[in-house]
Amino acid sequence: MSDRESQEEYEAQETDAARMRRRARFLRELAEARELRDRVQPRRAKAARLRHAVRMRTFRW
Repeated sequence: MSDRESQEEYEAQETDAARMRRRARFLRELAEARELRDRVQPRRAKAARLRHAVRMRTFRW
């Protein structure tokens, strides 16, 4: 394996790690935004929870 191939492999691993960090940050922010919306609009949040429960109940494994 040449130095160039090992360098490319290292960069690929680094970009995967960076992508995973960005994804984790995005999912944390998304969850935080949902929690905030649920606190600000409790009626809408309750309706969304009920719709989700019905959707999950009707889904067949």
